[in-house]
Amino acid sequence: MSEKRLAGEELSEYITKLFEKRGKKALEIARKIINDEIAKLSCKEAREALKYFMNTKLRDTTRPSLLSIACEALGGEPEKTTPIAVPLILISSAVDVHDDIIDQSVAKKGKLTLYGKFGEDMALLIGDALLFKGFTLLCEAGKEFPQEKINAIFELITNLFFELGEAEAYELSLRKKEKIQIEEYMELVRRKAADFEAYMRISALIAEASNNETEALGKYGRLLGMLIILGDDNADMLDPSEIINRARNEVLPLPIIYALHKPYLRRKILPFLRKKKMTRRDAKKISDIIYEAGVFDEIEKRFILKFIQHAKDTVKNINNRKLLIQVLESTYPKLPSPTSF
Repeated sequence: MSEKRLAGEELSEYITKLFEKRGKKALEIARKIINDEIAKLSCKEAREALKYFMNTKLRDTTRPSLLSIACEALGGEPEKTTPIAVPLILISSAVDVHDDIIDQSVAKKGKLTLYGKFGEDMALLIGDALLFKGFTLLCEAGKEFPQEKINAIFELITNLFFELGEAEAYELSLRKKEKIQIEEYMELVRRKAADFEAYMRISALIAEASNNETEALGKYGRLLGMLIILGDDNADMLDPSEIINRARNEVLPLPIIYALHKPYLRRKILPFLRKKKMTRRDAKKISDIIYEAGVFDEIEKRFILKFIQHAKDTVKNINNRKLLIQVLESTYPKLPSPTSF
């Protein structure tokens, strides 16, 4: 009897639970480390800010889970990724805090960001603290790996930061442009997916994978990161506050950029985007227009499905690739109608 193939929401729920299980240990360690740091602080506002960040944002198990899954897929011992996963959680959290400052993101998913609640100065200080603590822990983790391996991991993380920094600079050059070329935006997405490629290559190092396996997993990671970013773009289209903030302070999500290249949609959407103060009703109208025009379906066919297939092809020679494939397929459940928000 063949095993049931998971798909759609059922697959997404399975992967969510799997990530919670796989990343639980590393996340708990990271949270304990932050709690210990909170206890040392004498500044009440700093304590409150760090505690707020831990309780609202330090909950994502994506990164440690991907490290674990990738290592296992290559025949390695997934638990060996934990000493590296913990500092990466803190380093990635620092990057997220700094991104919110750059993007002036006051709220995300209905909750105030650290920047939104405590202001730019405190957010910057907390982001720096997380970054320094993350790199300190990474140095300590080096004691558990051969020097050559830890040097390679440091090089990967260094290259990651340079590429992410370059992506932020590139994004700044695209802001406020009324008509961004689709190719320009996809290049931005590719650059911003650098961290996922780095995680995959780090797992390959820990698993002592071959050069071919490492390259395959690196390409898989880049494509997976791009899929996650495009999935976030779609999710932002269901949140009026995100549409407003991205129109004001960031680069517009792909569905809007894509729609603006269609003259009949451009005429409908531009009046809303050109308003000095866009309202939630305006943002919802933009989303409705794009959804009804079938733009999401076009993006799915032109980019999403091709990226998923390409990523599958890159890992076709990895024997234990089932979870890698399931993670890929879970990145793009069908988008609900925007009338639901």
